[in-house]
Amino acid sequence: MAAHHGKQDGKKVRYAVVGAGNIAQVAVMPAFAHAKENSELVALISSDATKRAELCKEYQLEIAGDYSELEQVLARGQIDAVYVATPNSLHKEHVLRAAACGVHVLCEKPLAPSVKDCEVMAQACRDHSVKLMVAYRLHFEEGTLSALQLLEEGKLGDLRVFDSAFGHNVRPGDIRTKPEVAGGACLDLGVYCINMARHVFQAEPLSVLASSIDRDGVDDTTTAVLRFEGERVAQFTVSNSTASTSSYRVVGSSGDLRVEPAFAYVEGLEHYLTVDGKTRHKAFSKRDQFAPQLIHFSRCVLEGSEPGPTAEEGICDIRIVEAILESARTGRKVELEPREQRYQPSLQQELKKPALSKPKPIHAPSPSLK
Repeated sequence: MAAHHGKQDGKKVRYAVVGAGNIAQVAVMPAFAHAKENSELVALISSDATKRAELCKEYQLEIAGDYSELEQVLARGQIDAVYVATPNSLHKEHVLRAAACGVHVLCEKPLAPSVKDCEVMAQACRDHSVKLMVAYRLHFEEGTLSALQLLEEGKLGDLRVFDSAFGHNVRPGDIRTKPEVAGGACLDLGVYCINMARHVFQAEPLSVLASSIDRDGVDDTTTAVLRFEGERVAQFTVSNSTASTSSYRVVGSSGDLRVEPAFAYVEGLEHYLTVDGKTRHKAFSKRDQFAPQLIHFSRCVLEGSEPGPTAEEGICDIRIVEAILESARTGRKVELEPREQRYQPSLQQELKKPALSKPKPIHAPSPSLK
């Protein structure tokens, strides 16, 4: 199948995974087993020869290469799509190179460290007529989508407050601690809180006020307050040096919903809904959150339809990250240009796939200290 053909029954989209870090090894590559209805892992691109050799053996791949060989690997493997899972600072280069080869792109979030880079990537994909999707895995996950539906149905009355905490203790030397690869808590974790707040309120924020504790040239712990139209406010704290925490709470005029854990992929999500003083608990089972993205993206490639979440979704989050980091640096509130929200995830996107057993990664330890 060539990259631009329309729907072909029984065809599978042929993928190369670009980058073999922790997320690629423990989540992305294993997910192809649950996405085999329309997606096939064919090739691997990594700068580590040991990873290439061992992962090719494990996944029975015959085609692999380092980053300098990206174009040759894509050609040899007759690759239709790449899953880009390299450090944040390398996303732009790898997306542009794949697009120039006529290959569709599913890219890990954040799409890029700056709005300017995101826009260049989106334009390149349009110019080469390839699809670009950002890997917001929670947009296919039942707990997240059920929360958004429950809020839309008015269960909490008028929504007023979104409050979130997301943090972990990052291993010394991990890429998340390094400015040269666009590390920092906001780009790594903040995008989850920002993305959820935007979809909870179904709007884009008007202004941002933030404070950061920086370490080694990146934001280590950041607190941000986002103002939305209609007297609504979102606040969150993200950190690379706290005990693991992953939760958000939405408070309305007549109730509140707490989701904890909220952003995890190694465990199920849980809801605590309180209305009229009564709390109801609902647990959503642990599942593979990566295969649904592959299935959705492959379907769009095969059918010639537009995938969501699009590059626009990535840009909306990164412009807020930029404003947060600017506010933290200057100590001033940053006003944002008005922007219309064009995409809202819904339960129709939900795809259930069983939980993955986590393989032991090669030369790619978990970012978090246990």
